[in-house]
Amino acid sequence: MIEPEISVPVSVPAVVARLTDGEWHRLHPATPLLKGGFALIVVLGYVVSNLRERVLGMFLPRFNDGGDPVDYVVSHGIILQVLAAVAGLLILLIGGFYVSWRMHTFRITSEVVEVRSGILFRTNRKARLDRIQGINIVRPFIARLFGAAKLEISQAGHDANVHLSYLSSAAADDLRQEILRRASGTRAAERAAAVPVGTLLDRRVNELLAPELDPDAAPPESVVKIHLGRLFGSIFLGTGTVIAVLVVIGAAIWISVSGHLFVLFFALPGILGFGGYYVRRFSQSLRYTIAGTQDGVRVGFGLFSTSNETLPPGRIHSIEVSQSLLWRPAGWWQIRVNRASHTSSRGSANQANTTILPVGNLADVTAVLKLMLPDFIGEETSAFIESGMTSTGADGFTNSPRRAAWLRPFSWRRNGFAIVSGSLLLRKGAIWRRLIIVPQPRLQSVGLHQGPLLRLLRLASIQLHTVHGPITADLGAVDRDAALAFFTEVAAVAVRAGQLDTSHRWRSGELPA
Repeated sequence: MIEPEISVPVSVPAVVARLTDGEWHRLHPATPLLKGGFALIVVLGYVVSNLRERVLGMFLPRFNDGGDPVDYVVSHGIILQVLAAVAGLLILLIGGFYVSWRMHTFRITSEVVEVRSGILFRTNRKARLDRIQGINIVRPFIARLFGAAKLEISQAGHDANVHLSYLSSAAADDLRQEILRRASGTRAAERAAAVPVGTLLDRRVNELLAPELDPDAAPPESVVKIHLGRLFGSIFLGTGTVIAVLVVIGAAIWISVSGHLFVLFFALPGILGFGGYYVRRFSQSLRYTIAGTQDGVRVGFGLFSTSNETLPPGRIHSIEVSQSLLWRPAGWWQIRVNRASHTSSRGSANQANTTILPVGNLADVTAVLKLMLPDFIGEETSAFIESGMTSTGADGFTNSPRRAAWLRPFSWRRNGFAIVSGSLLLRKGAIWRRLIIVPQPRLQSVGLHQGPLLRLLRLASIQLHTVHGPITADLGAVDRDAALAFFTEVAAVAVRAGQLDTSHRWRSGELPA
């Protein structure tokens, strides 16, 4: 059955209406420079400044005796020839950049986003709108100076993403909103909205000083931000800090025992590396926001180079809420997800873009989960989630029996599962606490496993299969009979949830006002 598109009277900026008319368009004029032109200029500058004598000697053998290249050119009266060669090289480079820009085009229709590129070898990539997993906008600092941004459309599969590098920064957010609107099952009435007019300098300054999240993009109460003190604390209580402290202690012991200070020379690169890691993580984590919009969860971060991505509903296949031992006294947690695709950009602290909340307290975790699973997180589910994060008792979970202590001596009291409305919950870990949430419509299959030792103890292990990612939704050392009952019930509820799921066209049920 074909789902009808609902026409919603939404104003579309004129530039976005032009870019989504189904015709072929070109990218930002500065694209060749931003995609490698600057790097080429730097390399040529290095060659000219450091190897100019060798380069000149290749074309003028008489110059091999040495001397200043400029004096040689002037004294031999070949100024015009050299200038002509330099001009020819510049024309060749500019011509190559121009042809590359002319041959790199894209179009956006009601069904696909398509990109064509290449001079000698042509490449054509398409992204179906109904298969979009997310849209990421990255604004590197140099690109921001040119008023440009990179738009990446994520699709399921390896190396299946489509890149629009680069577009006008002013139109990138509106263009993403229009693409997501079409993917959601609605069709906007294309009425050109007024575009602010100002000088080029004013537009660049406004773009650089603009807040990371537009106040009109999401209601303020739905925005989750990382507290600055919490950010500092999470950085210095992380795994990297523990490694750095151990290295320093080891170096101090070595110096005190041997009396040799040369080990400091070997430690210096490591110190510089850790320093750069902390500076990069802190600068990238500033202005970190997670907000709920009408087209999904929006995650943004960055101070100089910014990145923000919108994840449409139904694109998150599993969620993990975890807490390390060092974070437990402060009550901090981290949220990661499994997605069907991954963007090429990295998250704050250079971690994978599957980390949605780098650090947050219990209130932040609850707010983010409600943003990601609005249909599944209610009052009853919230109570299960909180107990799954912090409790060691049953609290609605089916825990491992006492005999599982032979295999889980510390965590058998927390090791358990629960089935709630719309979600499946797995709880495990005593030292490193984890709570895994799998939305029922995203479940692909469920499996049971029982080896010789588990069979001897009348136990079994459970695994919920979702898309590949950093989260493995498995649970070991569960009572055998409880595992069999869980297997039967999960298989039934997953089929019903999949039949009722409409998140792939999340706004198709909207009616025009």
